[in-house]
Formats: sequence, C-alpha cells, structure tokens
Amino acid sequence: MEACLIVTYRCNAKCYMCNTWRHPSRREEEFSPELVGKLPGGLQFINITGGEPFLRPDIQEIIAAALTKTKRLVISTNGYFTESIADAAARFGNRIGLRISLEGLPDANDELRGIKHGFDHGLRTLGSLHAMGMKDIGFGITVADRNAGDMMELYRIANAMGLEFATATTHNSFYFHKNNNAYQDPDRVAAAFEEIAVALLKTGRPKNWFRAYFNMGLANKVRGNPRPLPCEVGTDMFFVDPSGNVMPCNGSDQPLIMGNLHEQGFEEIWQGPRAAEVRRQVAHCPKQCWMIGSAAPAMKKKISVPLRWVLRNKLRLIKNPHNTRLDPVSG
Repeated sequence: MEACLIVTYRCNAKCYMCNTWRHPSRREEEFSPELVGKLPGGLQFINITGGEPFLRPDIQEIIAAALTKTKRLVISTNGYFTESIADAAARFGNRIGLRISLEGLPDANDELRGIKHGFDHGLRTLGSLHAMGMKDIGFGITVADRNAGDMMELYRIANAMGLEFATATTHNSFYFHKNNNAYQDPDRVAAAFEEIAVALLKTGRPKNWFRAYFNMGLANKVRGNPRPLPCEVGTDMFFVDPSGNVMPCNGSDQPLIMGNLHEQGFEEIWQGPRAAEVRRQVAHCPKQCWMIGSAAPAMKKKISVPLRWVLRNKLRLIKNPHNTRLDPVSG
C-alpha cells in the first residue's frame, strides 16, 4: 500500500493550474509529526507534498516519522527554499528522494508558477542535491498547452544530469480548487507525452520503459479516453490532508473523507463503514484520472498489462529505431 501526506496547503507559488495558495491551511491546525506515527507500518511508498512542504519548520520531524513507516519516501517541492531542502538532504541522505517541480524552461516556469526566478531556484536546488551525492532526485512537470513544447527539453536536461523525470497533466479537483483547467490543443499536448514515451522506451532502463507506458496513459487522458487500468485508490493507496483526514485521493470534485486520524486509529478508519462507502464511490467515479499516485499501484497490481505493451513496442523500436509511433493504451 502507498500513501501521500499533504502536510500543508500553504504555498509560496501561485501556479496556473492550482488555486491551493488562495486557500491555505492554518499552521496551528496542520497535523503534527506525532500524528504520522498513527499510520500503518510497512508501506511501499510515501510521498510528502503540499502546498509547499518546506514552509513547515518541522518538516524534518515529519520526514523522520514517515521514514519509520515506508520503504521509500519522496518529497515534492517547488525547490525555492534551497537551504532548507539541502539541510534535510544532509540529515537523511539517500533515505529520501526529492522531486523539484519545474513547469518548463525559465520563462514558462516563472510565468506558470508565479514565482520570480523560480526556475533558477529550482535548478540551483537540484545542483546542490546532485553535488551532495543524492541519488533519487529529479524534475517534475505538470503539462498543459503553455509548456508542452518545453517538456522534451526538460527531459534532455534531466537525462544529461542523470536525474529522474516525472510527468503529470493538468486536471480539476477540490485539491486544486479548479474546475476550468482545459486544453486548447489536446492533440498537441498528447503528442508531447507520446514523444517522451518514445524517448523513454529507447533507453536501456527497464524502469523508463514502464514510464513510457505511464506517459502514453497521460496522452490517453489528454485525449479524453478512459484510463487503461482500474482505479483502486482507497484500497491500494490513501492520502492524509493537513487536518488529518484520510482520503482515497486528491482528484475528486469533493473530498471523500474516510475518517480523521485525530479522532480514530488508522485501522478503525480503514476497516470502517465510511471507508467502504468511499470505495464504492471510487468504483463508480467518472473522472478517469491518470496520476502517478493512482496509476503506479494499478500498474504494479496488473503488471502483465504494461509488460505486454512494453515488450511489443520495445521490439518494434529495436527493429526500426526511427519509429515514432507507439501503440496507444486503452481501457
């Protein structure tokens, strides 16, 4: 099982695709590091996110608590607070991973993130982490019309620096306080994801081959098609919001709250009647999200589906390295 901890809704960015910064959580009401101790042990993965996680002065205590619960921990950040991020990296070393959100090359990133010199801060943070010997570090980009053309350039930068490259596409939900994210040219945006998928599949890293499948799923999402694998959030993974609410995901139009960790133990929530009702709602959810939090567990659970796609398309590229068309993924 995997988890995502939303440690704050406070943010120093004003992103184009997200209005969370207009609805910040109150610092005194955000859950404490001690509450992390109520999570189940033996999780496969935890993502710490926000808002901007490094706005919390106790972020290192949250990280320390989360590390006792999971095999792998990655923190998502806009990379602005270089010193605080480097301090965490110095303390925890390669027990943690970090993804710096960059929404394109400098002009696009700073425009879309609403942070002056945001690209410079993010790149400086990545450079510092790289120099410290951190292994699990990389870029993350949320793609829309404005920055789709920058995605391949960012991938090449990440590849040249030996960094990971994470992708997502804009969507609407209660979490983002948005209902008007849309594509003016979905074919162009989808084609950008497909180009990345080809590049990933041509590498010698099996992990990248499955990322190629994930990116084809993003292209599929942009085109308005059903997701290729069932969504089982609330079963395979869960979110905790800054108030301690346990939810299946952050992609719904309204929060689907299973329970609150200030009031109940995790198992009581997870096995309770409200959680069962939320899972029924997830089973009939019309949104067809394709985000890494819900896609990765589904891909692992039904590994034969992406594996067959990888083998089929990898062989095609071996036979014809100039091929730029991959099979679509379909529900």
